Order: sequence, then C-alpha cells, then structure tokens
Amino acid sequence: MYAIVEIAGQQFKVAKDQKVFVHRLAGEEGDKVSFDKVLLTGDGDNITLGAPAIDGALVEAKITRHLKGDKVIVFKKKRRKGYRVKNGHRQALTEISIEGISVSGSKKSTSAKKEEKSSKKEEAPKNDLSSNTVAELREMAKEKGVEGYSSMKKAELIAALS
Repeated sequence: MYAIVEIAGQQFKVAKDQKVFVHRLAGEEGDKVSFDKVLLTGDGDNITLGAPAIDGALVEAKITRHLKGDKVIVFKKKRRKGYRVKNGHRQALTEISIEGISVSGSKKSTSAKKEEKSSKKEEAPKNDLSSNTVAELREMAKEKGVEGYSSMKKAELIAALS
C-alpha cells in the first residue's frame, strides 16, 4: 500500500517502513507525527483519490533524526562590473520513517468518480442552457444542424437552440 501525502508543503509518495527526508519539522527525535493531508492512496488496483484530500486518511510517522542537507554553492557574477558574490546554503532536513497508512471513512474510488460525473451530465435539465459551456452549446448546435454556430457567442447559441 502506498499514499501520496503533503508534508511541509511538498508532496511525497510514501509506503510503510520507508524513510523520507522532508523540510525541518518541529519535534524531537523519536516523536511520532501524523499527516492528515493524504491526497491519494493505492492498494494494488484499488486507488482512492481525494478531492483535494481524503477524509479520515492518516499517515503516521516517527522522527528519526534532524540533519542538514548537502552544501549548495550560489555564485553570482556580472561580467565587467567587478561584482562577484559567493554564498553557500545547507537545507535543514528531518528524516522520518513511515510507520503506517490508515484509510478510514468514505472511500471514493476513481471508477466511482467517473460514474458520478457521467450521471450528473445526464441529470442536467435541457431547458437551462446557460449552465453549459460554449463548447457544449456548439456541439448541440452542430447536432441540431444550426448554420454558423462556430462564430456565435454564448448568448447567440442559447437563442438559436431555444
């Protein structure tokens, strides 16, 4: 089982017993943290997609250690001006190990979501054309045989279809 979770503003694909380096988290080494912003979970062919996050899903992790990343040299220069600046940076990181992924509550699978979208289109009343997009209105005009539908604006398309 895997999950895509947002941790400290970044998205990570995580699995159980995996070690991940993230931006520095508040907490001591050995503390347990949990992340509730789970965007997607997958278990074989079962994929649960959140909109934007899955309600009730949780990723539990343990802070292993705090460390600094590799040094990155930032060198700026403007030629013929005598301007040279050399700077270094080491990102503060936290290593976490994923202890578990739990999904509880309502599940929204991708296939169920597609069925919901298709059923909503069929339920839309035909009288209210203003809720349709211009592309949908042009398709309707094409099916009805209206001439010059490609250059019409939305209001003209609605008048022609009414």
